[in-house]
Amino acid sequence: MDITNRGVDDEAKLANRNYIRWDAQGVEKIAENEEEDIEAVADMINTMQKAQFNNHRHCFSGTHARTQGIVKGKLVVHGDLPEHLKQSIFDHGAEYPVVCRYSSEPGDPGLDDRIPQPRGFAMKVFNVQGDFLPGGVGIPTQDIEFNSTPALDLANAKTTREIIDLRIKYGNHPPELYKHLEARPDTDLQKFRDTVRNTHLESTRYYSQTAFRFGDYVAKYCLVPNSATQKKLYEETVKPDADPSDILSRWLQSFHRDHDAEYLLQFQLLENLNDQPVEYAGKVWDPEKYPWQTVATLLVPRQDSFDWEMKSFWEDHIRVDPWHGLKTLQPLGGPNRLRKVVYPASSALRRKMNARAEVNVKSMAEVP
Repeated sequence: MDITNRGVDDEAKLANRNYIRWDAQGVEKIAENEEEDIEAVADMINTMQKAQFNNHRHCFSGTHARTQGIVKGKLVVHGDLPEHLKQSIFDHGAEYPVVCRYSSEPGDPGLDDRIPQPRGFAMKVFNVQGDFLPGGVGIPTQDIEFNSTPALDLANAKTTREIIDLRIKYGNHPPELYKHLEARPDTDLQKFRDTVRNTHLESTRYYSQTAFRFGDYVAKYCLVPNSATQKKLYEETVKPDADPSDILSRWLQSFHRDHDAEYLLQFQLLENLNDQPVEYAGKVWDPEKYPWQTVATLLVPRQDSFDWEMKSFWEDHIRVDPWHGLKTLQPLGGPNRLRKVVYPASSALRRKMNARAEVNVKSMAEVP
């Protein structure tokens, strides 16, 4: 549910709901042994990166290693938003240049596209002004990342440590891995990634999965395909016996060569901590109870979505990190506190093993 085509009365009702402030008591609660779990996960991710280096003789990020396409566009903030949605960079109508990367979520850059797995979408928003988080000082960008599944299987630091450990031990032996996953109380959440619908990336809806500060409030966000062409592509799914192993990037190239893309950026605000947990990202916030509300439109003009120079520059030099951005869009909850440690550690290993410096691009002019 969203407010794209809702009437004035419905919008008024949404404006008058009891949204929870980001600094309210109970929004964040650090779990016991969380710091220890996070440090263990950082080490595990580095171990997985080294294993991929042994296969490819190049070090990639611990997750979202396979680039499917990179495009440039603009994020257009709607100028007629109700007061409760006028938060952070969305507090007035504006346009921001963006560069976006489509990816496959696992850490194997050679993963066959015909294998169903979650997909990713990352966006760097340029020309952002305001008070930045410590990690983003001097870098006038807002990094935003998405995943094609609304719930995060690595739901908190403890779960992440347990699941990554299982993947390292049994990732090459699926029956053994599933035996351990099926013994867990969250088995459905953990196995869901292997049953996702394997469809065109331009028709895919992407989610933040975790919660973020949204100005005065707390929210999750999503990106919704909005052109008629994109919506129609949802009917097209990967055919394992007929399509090539790089079908997703081929489909993207074909689409972006001939079509413009349009997405709605929507936010889902926190109203009930018991029903909308911030510390546990494995539960979907019910959109029937807590509607998605549109704040901006992402526009991507026709272009080549698989530029080799751009791909190499992104993979060797760029890090997308939700802690690179404004305080008014601060990441919240355990999974995001984990990212605050794991992402820099993963990036540092990549730079060391590939002898490439991290580049924090500050404007679109610095992007190939």
